[in-house]
Amino acid sequence: MLKPHLPTLKDIENHTIPSGFPTVVDAHVHIFPDNMFKAVRRWFDEHAWHIRYQLPTTGVFDFLLSHGVGHIIALQYSHAPGLAGHLNQYMARQCRPYAGRVTGLATIFPGEKNAETILQDAFDAGLGGLKLHAHVQCFDINADDTERIFDVCRSNHKPVVIHIGKEPKSPAYRCDPDTICAAGKLERTLKNFPDLNICVPHLGFSETVEYKTLIEQYDNLWLDTTMALTDYFHIENRIDLAAYRMDRIMYGSDFPNIPYAWDRELKWLGDSNLSEPDLKMVLRHNAIQFFDLSDSMKNSREMPAADDDA
Repeated sequence: MLKPHLPTLKDIENHTIPSGFPTVVDAHVHIFPDNMFKAVRRWFDEHAWHIRYQLPTTGVFDFLLSHGVGHIIALQYSHAPGLAGHLNQYMARQCRPYAGRVTGLATIFPGEKNAETILQDAFDAGLGGLKLHAHVQCFDINADDTERIFDVCRSNHKPVVIHIGKEPKSPAYRCDPDTICAAGKLERTLKNFPDLNICVPHLGFSETVEYKTLIEQYDNLWLDTTMALTDYFHIENRIDLAAYRMDRIMYGSDFPNIPYAWDRELKWLGDSNLSEPDLKMVLRHNAIQFFDLSDSMKNSREMPAADDDA
C-alpha cells in the first residue's frame, strides 16, 4: 500500500537508452492537461511521493524521444463523469505533431452518460485504444456498463490497458481496490471477451503470481512491467522475468509520474538474464503487436533500428 512521503530517489540518469538495446517502445507514459497534471502532482505529494519529472505534455514527449525512446504510448484517465470527451480531444491534439512516434489512448468514465458514443468518437479521431484505472474510477470490471465499453473496443479492434491489480493502492482513494480488483474478476472478462486484447500494468502487483498464471492461459492478456522491476516497492515474490511467458510482457516506465531516474527500469532490464530475443520482445515487439504499431512506426521519421523488424 502507498504510504505518504515515500522517498524520491536521486539515482543517476543516463542521457540515452542502454547501449545495444533495440528501438524501445515505452508502453506506459502519462500525459494530462496542465491543470490536471498539477492536481495529480499535488495528490502524489500528499499521498505518495514527490514526482521527479515536473513536465508538461510536450516536455514529456520531447524528453523521452530525445533520450532515445523510439515510440511512446500516451495514457490518461478521467476521474469523474463528463471529462472524457475533453481529455480525448486533448490527447488527439497533443499526439498529432508526433505522428508515428506517439500513440495516444482514449479514456472514458465507466457508467457515464453516452459513454459508448464518446469512446467511438475518440477512436474515430485516431486514438489507439482505451486506458481505464479501477482505483481512481471505482468501477466493477464485470458490470454491464463496463462490458458495453469493452464491446466498443472489440468492434473497433482496439486494445484496453486497465489498472486492475490491487497495488499500488492508497487509503486516499474513494474506494477500496481490494473490493473491486482481483485476478479472478479479470479472468471472467478474458473469457467473455476472447477477441479483446487487454494489458494489466505493474505485472498485476500485488497478484503477480496469479497474473503470471493468467498470461500462460489466455492469449488475449498482456502485462506491462511499469514500476514492478525497479526495486522501489516491496514485492513479496521477487520478479523472475525470465520465467514469464515472454511474448506477453511489455516495458513501461510510468514517466513522468515516477520518483526515480527515467531509465531505472531499462537499466534493470539491461542487467537482467534475459536473452537478446527476449529483450526485443519486452522492449519492442510485444508492444508493436498489442497496439498494432507496425504501419505507424514504419512511416515515422524515427525509424526502427537497422537490425529490427517491425
